[in-house]
Amino acid sequence: MKPTLLVLVFLSEEHRALVAERFDMIYAPNEQLGADRSNGAAQIAARGAEIRFVLTNGTNGLLASEIADLPALELICTVGVGYENVALDAANARGIPVCNAAGTNDAAVADHAMAILLAAIRRLPFLNDGVRHGLWRDDIPRPPHVSGRRMGIFGLGAIGRQIAKRAQGFDMEIGYHSRSRRDDTGFRWFDDIVSLATWCDFLVIAAPGGQATYHIVGREVLDALGPQGVLVNIARGTLVDTAALAEALREKRISAAALDVYEHEPTPPAALLAFDNAVLTPHIGGISPQAIHASVLRFLENAALFQAGLPLATQVNREPAGAV
Repeated sequence: MKPTLLVLVFLSEEHRALVAERFDMIYAPNEQLGADRSNGAAQIAARGAEIRFVLTNGTNGLLASEIADLPALELICTVGVGYENVALDAANARGIPVCNAAGTNDAAVADHAMAILLAAIRRLPFLNDGVRHGLWRDDIPRPPHVSGRRMGIFGLGAIGRQIAKRAQGFDMEIGYHSRSRRDDTGFRWFDDIVSLATWCDFLVIAAPGGQATYHIVGREVLDALGPQGVLVNIARGTLVDTAALAEALREKRISAAALDVYEHEPTPPAALLAFDNAVLTPHIGGISPQAIHASVLRFLENAALFQAGLPLATQVNREPAGAV
């Protein structure tokens, strides 16, 4: 018999068919990015005793109470890199491994980070709209160029390194602050995010979400970035204090912001909508046909390794007791 899998995130018809080849799949994506958990809750109540695998994402996660209601649960996986709302302590207490889809969307996120950075610096949304209303270049201040400037990256993981690689194509000098110092990169290390922001022209947020980084970009960091600085966030919306960012834009204490993620998704960040120097996209950086397909394959890979008793490809919590 196929093991029972609960899927709490949207999958295309093609990917549902692919997953169903290996699993008895209960497809119950939560609505509103996890705010409404009724779909998953109903299936856990009805079939919780038989569910052995769960596929979710970082935003939806899997709550400790939900883990408690899944006595047969053996493996939790996320599509995408994030896993901030998976209750790791509860999983660890049960010896349940948790895997993400690291390495599947790094290129897509890095591409998008550069796209929105360029759009913010060169004011592309404003210019695109302006042309449609008769704007000509002599009517506006000249947007600055991008090449040869300083990029600071907060979080030099796989995605941060991909962003740095693209920035080097623009002859940028790279600095970073990360949990681990990476001298092999040749990039300039900073002890904290404030000193990094003080040094750079463009500050890119690429660190994990969670309590440790909640609102780490607030007034102090934005003031350090300064009136010519540009903030980019492709990580999680919780890392940036939206009210502080709106105030900095209003008072021209930074030049521009480019956000693919924001607090309280999917509700648009109302405090930022009036600013034409705030480029906003709907958390789409890691979403491409190629990246999504790779993330589903990564889940299937981890599930197969687990069933074979082999080390998992992308486990993010401690090794559970008795694991191979």
